[in-house]
Amino acid sequence: MNILCIGGGPAGLYFALLMKQQDPAHRVTVVERNRPFDTFGWGVVLSDQTLANLQAADAPTAALIGDAFNHWDDIEVFFKGRSVRSSGHGFCGIGRKRLLNILQDRCLAVGVELVFETDVADDQALAVQYGADLVIASDGLNSRIRTRYAATYQPDIDLRECRFVWLGTHKKLDAFTFAFEQTEHGWFQAHAYQFDADTSTFIIETPEAVWKAHGLDQMEQPEAIAFCEKLFAKYLDGNALISNATHLRGSANWIRFPRVICNTWVHRETIGGKQVPIVLMGDAAHTAHFSIGSGTKLALEDAIDLANEFATGLPNGMPMDEVLIHYEARRSVEVLKIQNAARNSTEWFENVNRYTGMEVEQFAYSLLTRSQRISHENLRLRDAAWLEGYEAWLAGGKAAVPPMLTPFTLKGVTLKNRIVVSPMATYSAVDGVPQDFHLVHLGARALGGAALVMVEMTSPTPEGRITPACTGLWNDAQQAAFTRIVNFVHGSSTAKIGLQLGHSGPKGSTRVGWEGTDEPLPDGNWPLLAASALAYGEQNQSPAAMTRTDMDQMTAAFTDSTRRALACGFDWLELHCAHGYLLASFISPITNQRTDEYGGSSIDNRCRYPLEVFAAVRAVWPADKPLSVRISAHDWAPGGTTPDDAVQIARLFQAAGADLIDVSSGQTTRAAKPVYGRMYQTPFADRIRNEVGIATMAVGAISEADHANSIVAAGRADLCAIARPHLADPAWTLHAAAQLSPVAAAHTDWPLQYASGRDQMLREIAKQKQVTALAAQAPSATKNRASAEEEG
Repeated sequence: MNILCIGGGPAGLYFALLMKQQDPAHRVTVVERNRPFDTFGWGVVLSDQTLANLQAADAPTAALIGDAFNHWDDIEVFFKGRSVRSSGHGFCGIGRKRLLNILQDRCLAVGVELVFETDVADDQALAVQYGADLVIASDGLNSRIRTRYAATYQPDIDLRECRFVWLGTHKKLDAFTFAFEQTEHGWFQAHAYQFDADTSTFIIETPEAVWKAHGLDQMEQPEAIAFCEKLFAKYLDGNALISNATHLRGSANWIRFPRVICNTWVHRETIGGKQVPIVLMGDAAHTAHFSIGSGTKLALEDAIDLANEFATGLPNGMPMDEVLIHYEARRSVEVLKIQNAARNSTEWFENVNRYTGMEVEQFAYSLLTRSQRISHENLRLRDAAWLEGYEAWLAGGKAAVPPMLTPFTLKGVTLKNRIVVSPMATYSAVDGVPQDFHLVHLGARALGGAALVMVEMTSPTPEGRITPACTGLWNDAQQAAFTRIVNFVHGSSTAKIGLQLGHSGPKGSTRVGWEGTDEPLPDGNWPLLAASALAYGEQNQSPAAMTRTDMDQMTAAFTDSTRRALACGFDWLELHCAHGYLLASFISPITNQRTDEYGGSSIDNRCRYPLEVFAAVRAVWPADKPLSVRISAHDWAPGGTTPDDAVQIARLFQAAGADLIDVSSGQTTRAAKPVYGRMYQTPFADRIRNEVGIATMAVGAISEADHANSIVAAGRADLCAIARPHLADPAWTLHAAAQLSPVAAAHTDWPLQYASGRDQMLREIAKQKQVTALAAQAPSATKNRASAEEEG
C-alpha cells in the first residue's frame, strides 16, 4: 500500500513506523507542518500499562522511550495546608519533543519518508501526489480534515468549563503533584510532574469565572506567569515558571479543553480514480482530558490497534474496508471507556469547590478515584498500608474496616453498614396484598447482611399500582401482611426495613414484567392520572390531568398509607418521585405541560404538588425516623430534567424536611437514551451530596463490593442500593464481606451483626439458607422471576 499520514504527532509517526515494519514494501509517508524539533508541549505521561502495550507492539522503540523516561510511583496531594502521599501508581514522564524525536528517528531507520515544513491545505491533492491508498488524518485537535468532511465524521466538540495553561519549571518533583490553592475568588489547581533530568510540567487550571475575576483574561503572559509563580510559590522553591508559547499574545495560552467525539472515524473519497479511506486518528478523532494523561496514550494505542487489524486482515485476504470496520468497532469501545473516565475526571476538577469541605484524607481519596476506573481494591494493590490507614481514619480512628461495612446513622436509625437492598418490583402481590413470596424474598435478604431492605414501590390506591400484581397499602389486609414481614425482619435479623411509597401515574395499568415491561394490559385497564394528559408511549393509554380535587384526594391517600406504614413498624419511608410515575410526572418538563401554578418552566412550580404530598407525609411520619425521596436526576432526553435541575430539586426537598435523596435517573420517557456504565448514576448522587449538603443513596450498576467501598470512601454517597446482585444472592453482603477480608468476620469492632465474630456471621448465612429452602416449598415463590424489574 501507499500510506499517507498527514500530521507528524505520536499517532501518525507510530502508525507509520508499525506499518513499515509490518511490510517493508509499503510506501509510508508522514507529512508535518512544523520543523523536526518544534513542539508546543512540555512533558507527556504514560502509565506502566501503556508502556507494556508499546513493548508488545515494537520492543526497540519501547526500549528507547523507556530509557528516556522519568519514572515515579507516588502521587502527592496538597490541600488546605496539609498533604497526602500514596504510592504504587506507576507513571512515566517524557518530554514531548524527546518522544517525537525518538519516533522520527525510528521511522527514518525503517524507511518511512518524513516530510517537514509542509502545511497541508488540500489533503486530496496531497493524496494524488503520493498515490495514497490510505490516508491517516493525524492532524491534531484542530484537524482541517475533520472539518472538511464533518458531514461524515459528525464531530461533537464540547469546550469544558476551566481555563488552563501549560507551563514548565526547573523545580524537580519526586511525585506526581496535585496542588490546590484558594484565592479570594475561588480555587486554582496545579498538575505537575517531572519529565526529564531537570524539567517538570506545571499545568495550572481554574474555572473560567475565577480566571476572569483575577483579570487573567486581560493580562499579558509575563504578568500572568508572575501571578501563578506567587500563587504556587511554596511548591516552586524559588524556581521560575516557563512558557514555550511566547509567540502567543495576551491570554491566548490559557485555553478551555475541547472534548472531541466523532460519530465515525472513516471517510471514503474518490481520489485519483479510486476509493481512498481517510481515517481520523489521535486528537483528530477523540480527546481525553489531560487530568488522566490519556491523549498520547490514545494516539499510540490507536496506531497499535489499527496496525494489528491490518496485520491480521491483509494476509488473510480481508478487504481494507472490512479491516477498518473491525478496527472502528473494537477501538471505539476502548476509546469510549477512556472518554467516560476522562469526563468524570474533568468534572471533578471543574468542581473542586464541591469537595473542599472534606479533610485532606478524603479529598485525596476522592481525587484518586475520581474517574471511577481506579477502585478501592485497586488502591489496595497499589499501596495497602496507605489504604488501611485511610480506612482506619474513615472508621473514626478505630481498626480498619471496609468502608461499606461502617455504620451509618440518620435521625434515630442506625444502619449496621452502607448496603441497601434496592426496591424491586416483583409482581407477586394479590389485590395489593404481599404474599409468602414477599416474606421469603425480603426476609432472606434481611438475613443476608444488608443494613436496610426496601420494599418495592407500594401504591396508596388500587389505581396507583404499576401492574395488578404490585403491592399496595390502602386496607387492613395489606397492613397485616406487611406487619408480618416487618416483624420477621426485626425478630430474626439486625437489618432495618423500609417502604417505598409511590403512585404509578401515567405508567400504570400495565402487564407484569415478564409479559412486557410497561406494556398495557390486554383487558381490564383502569383509568390513569398524571400531571398532564400525556401517554407514556403510543401503546399506553392517556392519563387524565389531575384536578385540584384529584390532588387533595391523592394527598389524603398518601397520608393514610404513611400512617399504615408507621403502624406496620417500618423503620424507613421513601417517597417515589422518579421514573415518570405520578409525582415525577409533575417534576419533569417532558411530562408536565400544565399552565397553572403546578407547571411551566419554573422548577418551583413543577415541584409544588410533589412537595405538598411530601409535607403531608412528613407531618405524620415520626421526626426520628428517616424519610427519603427518590428522584430522577437526569431524564436522558432533550428538554428533560438535567443534573443542574436535580440539584435544585434536591434543595427543595431538603428545605421541606427530606433526610436523604435516593438518586436515580431516566425512565421518564421512552425516548430516553441513557449513557450506561458501571456506577453510571453515582456522579449525580455525588453532586447532590456535596453541593446540597444532604445525605444521598447511590443506585444503578453498582454490582461489586469494590464499587460500594469506593463510593462510600470517596464521599460520593452515604448508602449504596444494590438490586440485581441481591436477586442472584440474597446473602450478597455477607459473602462480599467475607471475600473482602478473611479475618473481618472475627473482628470484634465490626458493627452489630459481626460483634460476636465469625460464628454469628455463619449462623446468619445458615439461617438465610433455611429461608431459601422454604422458598422452594412456597407455591407463590416457584414462578419465574428472572425478569423482576429493578426499580433503580
